[in-house]
Amino acid sequence: MRVLYVCTGNICRSPTAELLTTAYATETGRSELSAHSAGTRGMVGRPMEPTAALVLRQLGGEPDGFVARRLSPHIAQDADLVITMAESHRGAVLQAAPRMLKRTFTLREAARLQQLSGAETVAELATARAQFPAPGPEDVTDPIGLDEDTFVAVGTEIADLLLPLLARIHD
Repeated sequence: MRVLYVCTGNICRSPTAELLTTAYATETGRSELSAHSAGTRGMVGRPMEPTAALVLRQLGGEPDGFVARRLSPHIAQDADLVITMAESHRGAVLQAAPRMLKRTFTLREAARLQQLSGAETVAELATARAQFPAPGPEDVTDPIGLDEDTFVAVGTEIADLLLPLLARIHD
């Protein structure tokens, strides 16, 4: 299962999710699980933001060698599951690749839907969307320009939402 994570600059939230997924896949022996990321306004060629990289290391991920890239239709269409950090990113993915509707969710949305429905596949997540509408915005805060505590809170939120989701969802 190829998972694509999307945020704005592709230097904080989406690489955190990507590299946590990579660490999780290695740790659990899930060789079929691969992760990638991109930004709607990706800062192409840049490494992870230093504070985000520090937090990622504390969470068990490794930022070395990461390079940001910009979202494109090809990148979006190449994924089995697209997880965005905000609803605006989900909109950008669907604008670039409209056929990805049933495979694109915000991170909070996917975690909520999985928990409420017991979904085990991407298709079951899509079905659950109609049964369990969002109670409100489901965005993960962008930590850019904020203090280290915010980066820690955001990184922890991503890990807390993502890891149980990865444990249950398969393509």
